[in-house]
Parts: sequence; structure tokens; C-alpha cells
Amino acid sequence: MSQLVEIAKRQIKSGMTAAANKAFGESELPDFAVETPANREHGDFAVNAALVWARALHAAPRAIAEKLLAAADFSGTYIDRFEIAGPGFINFFLSDRFYADTVSDVLCKKEKYGTSDYGKGKRVLVEFVSANPTGPMHIGNARGGALGDCLAAVLGAAGYYVEREFYINDAGNQINKFALSLELRYLELYKDGIEMPEDSYHGEDIIAHAKAFAEKFGDSYVSVDEATRQKALVDFALPKNIEGLKEDLKKYRIEYDTWFKESTLHESGATGEVINKLKESGHTYTEEDALWFKATDFGCDKDFVLVRANGVPTYIVPDIAYHYNKLCVRKFDRAIDILGADHHGYVPRLKAALTALGAPADNLDVVIMQMVRLVRDGEVIKASKRSGKAITLVTLLEEVPIDAARFFFNLREPDSHFDFDLDLAVSESNNNPVFYVQYAHARICSILRNAAEQGMTPEGADENCLLKLTAPEERELILYLSSLTDEIINAARTYDPARMTHYVTELATRFHKFYASCRVMGEERETALARLCLTKATGIAIRNLLGLLKITAPEKM
Repeated sequence: MSQLVEIAKRQIKSGMTAAANKAFGESELPDFAVETPANREHGDFAVNAALVWARALHAAPRAIAEKLLAAADFSGTYIDRFEIAGPGFINFFLSDRFYADTVSDVLCKKEKYGTSDYGKGKRVLVEFVSANPTGPMHIGNARGGALGDCLAAVLGAAGYYVEREFYINDAGNQINKFALSLELRYLELYKDGIEMPEDSYHGEDIIAHAKAFAEKFGDSYVSVDEATRQKALVDFALPKNIEGLKEDLKKYRIEYDTWFKESTLHESGATGEVINKLKESGHTYTEEDALWFKATDFGCDKDFVLVRANGVPTYIVPDIAYHYNKLCVRKFDRAIDILGADHHGYVPRLKAALTALGAPADNLDVVIMQMVRLVRDGEVIKASKRSGKAITLVTLLEEVPIDAARFFFNLREPDSHFDFDLDLAVSESNNNPVFYVQYAHARICSILRNAAEQGMTPEGADENCLLKLTAPEERELILYLSSLTDEIINAARTYDPARMTHYVTELATRFHKFYASCRVMGEERETALARLCLTKATGIAIRNLLGLLKITAPEKM
């Protein structure tokens, strides 16, 4: 919560405790809650102290409440008045000074407003996108990128030390399939009768890589052995794909601290160490020449294979080694993965193996992200990645502005299905939420520019002039501003960056409502200055929130 809200809540706590001591001679009583009522007309805060203390004080809650209020003294605090409601709840109303100080707080903290030390600098690693490097990124990666990047920003604003990471699957079955697909496309340039297996990659990117390889090396790899040919093709194409991923994500305003290659786990022997440690833990067994992990010992519904009968580890072994590296080698306090909906069953198996290795598996959190459907003219756009006709991240950003893409992908909670309306995303109307928010910011900048031309700026206001902000629309806007810090903390705590788009949209709505009801210019000077201050404070909050989302805050539209 904001510092001022926290101060007000502490003042209520201490004031109630002092009143209990004065009225009943009691200072050691059970704790009570200071809550925010759903309807602020009933008060800015409500406490249940009288109900909680009824048993200890051997009296009816309402009678207790009446004595507490008679004994209470909130002079010199942010509390203006208080009253009894219902069976004994006590409602508190904030003073004019609280509203004035909140606006001053925003203006003083500027780009830091909304940040806190809630995370106490704990080290968090957020891994997201981690797209297969064998082809271009698809729409799911676009959503994962926006979610992961915003979540990392929110965690940083909430006081955590955050690093962003991309895990490159540059080994295993997908790379083998990539190698085969490249090889066949290369060979068909020189031979007839080459057929592509149904489960190989059929995209245009594979054909382009094969042609580029042929332009450089000609037919010199046609007659070499299969392993040599495939390795040469992968060594040629994979770095280009990885560089393409980096460039595409940078266009999407995402930059990573680390690009972690799966191959390094194999080269360093980390995957072999995981297998040996799991054997030593006594939680493996051999059946039909395959090595199995006793996942059922850790609550999973079935055991799973670690090493196949042919001696090749399954895909989960490097994943176990990778997460062991995060938690036990690099020792992050928390590791967060953004994964697709098809990983539901994978997570318990991964955590079971980490527990068997002695790793703090509870420090791994997985955000499961649901699918996205693209909609145009009310119809779902169907695409097939295998046929090479998928709408990729790049083609999406050719049609939809980056601001809209990042905002829209954060409109819904990660675990909710989402229809991305392409028509709405490019429309310049109040129905488009990102346009609506950006317009609010541009309007604020316009108001401040026009006022400056008339010789009035927020800097000309003193603290007492802010006490004039008493209109209901002003109070409503200021109260909402006061909740920003708490909202960022909640978004970080619940791993839900969609709270940011919801908040900033509602903030824009409250600003438009304020502006429609309260003239900024044309009032007497002190009122105009106070409203200019509130206008500027709202602009700061909108800009800070759009900054977390990495969305531009235009000064003109």
C-alpha cells in the first residue's frame, strides 16, 4: 500500500488501542482488521475491533464501539471522523489533509511513485517465451513475451531484484527434427524423389535456410555422410534462427539478461550429474532396460522414464538440470516460468525430481498461460504452424502496433483464454483500451501545456491549496491514485500483470470523469492550481504504469 495509506491504517490501529486502554483499562487485546469497504460512502476504512473484543471485554459489540468512540482521539492524524455501523463496525473517513498529501506524494516521487521495497531485494529469475529455435515465434510466444516481460517489471517495481532469461532448446528431439528437415530440403535441390515426412518442419524458413546453405556451399555436402551433413546444416541455420529470435523480441521491446543454452548442460555434464544424483537418492529403478524415476514417491500419479533403453535421456532430464541450476547453482530465491497450457502435467514431475535432488522445489513457481485466438470481423483466424501458414509474432506486429499488442496480451489473467480482436487493436476509439489510456495521457499533457501558456503550472501551488480538492470526483480520483502501490504489490504477489492494464484503464476512466465535472482552468487561481496538480499527478501515474507495460505515453494524439 502507499506510504500514506499505511500511515492512516497505523493511526487507526494505535488510536483504537489507546481508546481501549482509556475506556476499559485494556491494552493487550486480540488483533483486529482495518479493511476497505466495498462502498466508500460507508467510510474509507472499517474496523471490526468491537466485534473481535466482545468476548474479552464481556460486552455487546455495539456497546463496546460506543465507548471506544467516546474515548478515541484522532487529532493530528489523517482521520477526519468516525461512526458506528451495523452490529458494531466502526467506519473511518479520511481528512482533507490525506487527499492533499497524496497528491503531493505523487508529485514528489514522480517516476518512483508506485514502487516499494515489498520484495526486500530477493533475487527472482523470470523465464519466459523460450520459443523453440527451430522456427519463428507464434502467437502463444507473443502472449508469453508480453506477460513475462510485464511480470518481471512489476516484480522489480515491488522491490525484487529481477533477471529475465530465455532458455534455448538447442539439443534433443526438436533439433534432430530440425536437422532432418534442413537436410531433406537441401537434398531436394539436387535430387528428385525427396519426400518430407509428415512430422517434419514444412515452413518457408526451412526452405530459405537450405537455399542459403546451398548458395554458400553448393553440392559439397550432398555426398558426405548424414551426420556430417546434418551437423553442418544445423551449425549454419540455428545461429541465424537464434539471432532472429533476439531481433524479433527486441522489436517487441523485450531484452533478456541471459540466453541460456540447453547444450551447455550436456557439455558441462550437468545432465549426467542429475541422473547420478537421482540414482543415489534411491528414487530410481530399471525396467526393460530403461531408467525410471519414482515420481509416485512424491505425489505424482505415475513414474516416468529418465533414460530410455537406448541410453538417451528423455527431454525432462535437461529441464531438471536447468531448474536445479537456477535454484541450487545460481541460487535464485525464486524461479518463475511462464509456460503454455500443455505443461500442466509436466510441472509436478519436474518438482518431484527437484525435491529428490534436495532442491527447494517450492521456490519454483509456474504461471500456466492459456491459448490465444486471433479474431477478425468476428471470425476466428485459423492457422497451422506445420503448414507454414501460421501468423507469427513478426507478421502480427506488421499489422498491429506494438503498444496495442503488449497491452492486449496483458488484458486477461494468464490462465484465461483470450480472443485477440485485430480490428479493435488498430482502431482509434475509446473502445480500444490502449488508445483510451494513451488519449487520457495526451489530454493531460495538453491541459498542462495550455495552462503553462497562461502562466499557471503545478509548481506554483502550495500544500494548503491542495486542501481545496474536495469534490466527489476529485476525491474518487485521489483515492484511486493512493492504491497504486498496493495494486503493484498485489500484481507481483499473484503473478498477474493484467492487474496493471485493469488499473490504468480504470484510472483513465476516473480522470475523464473528473475532467468532465471539474473545470481546471477558469476557476479561481488556487482551485485551478490544485486541479492542475491533480491532473499532473494522474499523468505521472499513467506514465509509470505504461512504463511497466513498455507502452508509449504520447504527449499529443
